[in-house]
Amino acid sequence: MPQGTVTAFDASRGLGVVTYGEVDYPFHATAIADGSRSIALGTTVRFTPIHRSGGRCEAGVIWPC
Repeated sequence: MPQGTVTAFDASRGLGVVTYGEVDYPFHATAIADGSRSIALGTTVRFTPIHRSGGRCEAGVIWPC
Protein backbone atom coordinates (compact mmCIF):
# COMPACT_ATOMS: atom_id res chain seq x y z
CA MET A 1 0.00 0.00 0.00
CA PRO A 2 1.58 3.34 -1.04
CA GLN A 3 2.40 5.98 1.54
CA GLY A 4 1.96 9.62 0.52
CA THR A 5 1.36 13.09 1.91
CA VAL A 6 -1.80 15.20 1.95
CA THR A 7 -0.79 18.23 -0.13
CA ALA A 8 -4.21 19.87 -0.52
CA PHE A 9 -7.53 19.73 1.29
CA ASP A 10 -10.58 21.99 0.96
CA ALA A 11 -12.82 21.22 3.93
CA SER A 12 -15.79 23.16 2.55
CA ARG A 13 -15.82 21.04 -0.63
CA GLY A 14 -14.48 17.85 0.97
CA LEU A 15 -11.85 17.48 -1.75
CA GLY A 16 -8.14 16.90 -1.37
CA VAL A 17 -4.98 15.54 -2.93
CA VAL A 18 -2.49 12.90 -1.79
CA THR A 19 0.93 13.16 -3.41
CA TYR A 20 2.97 9.99 -3.84
CA GLY A 21 6.30 10.56 -5.55
CA GLU A 22 5.50 12.88 -8.43
CA VAL A 23 1.90 11.69 -8.84
CA ASP A 24 -1.14 13.44 -7.36
CA TYR A 25 -4.16 11.36 -6.34
CA PRO A 26 -7.36 13.35 -5.73
CA PHE A 27 -9.74 12.13 -3.03
CA HIS A 28 -13.06 12.96 -1.39
CA ALA A 29 -13.42 13.35 2.38
CA THR A 30 -15.55 10.19 2.52
CA ALA A 31 -12.38 8.21 1.67
CA ILE A 32 -10.78 9.04 5.04
CA ALA A 33 -10.92 5.73 6.92
CA ASP A 34 -11.26 7.12 10.44
CA GLY A 35 -14.58 8.77 9.54
CA SER A 36 -13.43 12.27 10.51
CA ARG A 37 -14.08 13.82 7.05
CA SER A 38 -11.19 16.20 7.68
CA ILE A 39 -7.40 15.86 7.46
CA ALA A 40 -4.52 18.28 7.98
CA LEU A 41 -2.12 19.31 5.26
CA GLY A 42 1.18 17.47 5.52
CA THR A 43 -0.36 14.36 7.09
CA THR A 44 1.40 11.16 6.03
CA VAL A 45 -1.16 8.61 4.86
CA ARG A 46 -1.40 5.13 3.40
CA PHE A 47 -3.94 4.83 0.61
CA THR A 48 -5.45 2.53 -1.96
CA PRO A 49 -4.99 3.79 -5.53
CA ILE A 50 -8.11 3.36 -7.65
CA HIS A 51 -7.92 3.41 -11.45
CA ARG A 52 -10.93 5.04 -13.10
CA SER A 53 -12.01 5.15 -16.72
CA GLY A 54 -10.07 7.43 -19.01
CA GLY A 55 -6.79 6.69 -17.23
CA ARG A 56 -7.62 8.74 -14.13
CA CYS A 57 -6.37 7.60 -10.75
CA GLU A 58 -7.58 8.64 -7.32
CA ALA A 59 -6.98 7.74 -3.70
CA GLY A 60 -9.61 5.33 -2.47
CA VAL A 61 -9.43 4.55 1.23
CA ILE A 62 -7.01 6.78 3.16
CA TRP A 63 -5.47 5.79 6.51
CA PRO A 64 -3.57 8.49 8.44
CA CYS A 65 -0.21 7.19 9.74
